Amino acid sequence: MTKGNAINRSSDRHGGTPLVVAAIVAAFSILGMLIVDHGPWNKPKVQTAAVANYTTTGEAARAVGATVTQTDPESALEPVRPGPKPAQPANPARP
Repeated sequence: MTKGNAINRSSDRHGGTPLVVAAIVAAFSILGMLIVDHGPWNKPKVQTAAVANYTTTGEAARAVGATVTQTDPESALEPVRPGPKPAQPANPARP
C-alpha cells in the first residue's frame, strides 16, 4: 500500500449531505414557527372596558349562567407534619 492510495480513499467520502438536509429542515421549521406565531392574524385584540361587554370574568360567567363562588380561606395554622422532626439545620441562620 502506498501513501497515494490512502489519500485518494479518504477523499471519496460524502458525509455532508445529511448535514445539509438537517440544516434545511431546521431552517424551514424555524421559519414556519415564526410565521405561525408572529403572523398578522395572531395579534391580540385589546378592548377597553367601555367597548367590552363585561368588565370582569365574574360578570361574564354570571351572564352565561355560571355560579361564581369564593374559595375556602386557608387555615392560619398548618397541620402537624407526619414523620420525625427535622434535625438542626446544617447552616443555622445568623442573628
